[in-house]
Parts: sequence; C-alpha cells; structure tokens
Amino acid sequence: MKTEACLFAGVAVFFLLTDAVYMWFAREPAGGAALTVCFLMASVIAFFCAVNHRRKGGRPEDRRDGRIHERGGALDFFPPHSGYPPLTALGAALLVLGIVYGLWLFIMGAAVTVAGILGMVFQFVNADD
Repeated sequence: MKTEACLFAGVAVFFLLTDAVYMWFAREPAGGAALTVCFLMASVIAFFCAVNHRRKGGRPEDRRDGRIHERGGALDFFPPHSGYPPLTALGAALLVLGIVYGLWLFIMGAAVTVAGILGMVFQFVNADD
C-alpha cells in the first residue's frame, strides 16, 4: 500500500498545483471547484492507503524480494449476499423522488437510506469481539 499511497499523493499534488495555476489564470469558480474536489478525493485515497500500510504492514508486493507464494491463502472476508444494497438503492430512489414530490418523501427516503447504509456497515460485526 506504500506505493499506492505515494502514487495518489503525487496525483493529489498535481491537482493542487493545477488548481492553483487554474485559479490564478482563469479566475472561474466552476473549474477551480472541480479541481479542488479532485485534489480532495486523491488525498483521501492516499491517506487511506498510508493508514492501511501503517496498520497492516508491508505486503509481498511492496518488497523487491517478495515471492508469489507469500500471497497465497485467504485474502479477506467477502460477504455472501445481503438485502441491504437493494434497501439502500430504494432509499436513494425515494430521496430523489422526494426532491420532486415533497419533503415528506425526502425524509422517508433519508430514513430508508440511512437504515440500509447502517445495515451494510454493521451486518457482519461480531458482537463477541
């Protein structure tokens, strides 16, 4: 993850410099806002990769002498199936329809969306840990 963190940090620096130059010459807010969002997104990914590298340590892919067999075995936990993604999609659809038809539908959509997101986040949390 160290290589990915450095790569996305470089992308973030590129967008930051491009944003500064663009704002200086163009003086137009829409492009500056878009470049700022690109900088922030690349920074979040770089931060995530750096934290994962610090927390989990180096991977065989990060070392020059890493071997293929070191990466064998179970990689991670992948959930089998869940009903929460369709619930979240339904909530998002109600949110969008609520913008058109009224606040009451928007509030219902927000509640369903939050329930779906919380369900996805906490579905496989083991209470014993």
